[in-house]
Amino acid sequence: MTTRDEVLELVKGHLMDNLEDELDEADFDPSKSMKDLGANSIDIVEVVSCSMRDLKVKVPRADLADLKNVNELVDLLFKVVTEKAAG
Repeated sequence: MTTRDEVLELVKGHLMDNLEDELDEADFDPSKSMKDLGANSIDIVEVVSCSMRDLKVKVPRADLADLKNVNELVDLLFKVVTEKAAG
C-alpha cells in the first residue's frame, strides 16, 4: 500500500530532477504551485506524467486542471492510487 508521504516524495523527486538548477531541496514547499517553485508548463507535464507512470495510474486532464499546488496534486494522486488498490 502506498502512503500519501510516499506519493509526496515521488512527486518531489520528479520536481527536483526537472528543476535541478532552479529548485533547492530546502526551498521545496508543497503548499506552493509548481510554477511558483520555478517549473514551466513542460516541467509540470513531465512531473505529472512521470508520477502517474511510476504509480501506475491515470488521472483525467480535467481533474488536473484545477489543482493549485503540489499538495493538491499529491492528494489527487494518492486518492487515485487508493481507489485503484481497493479495486
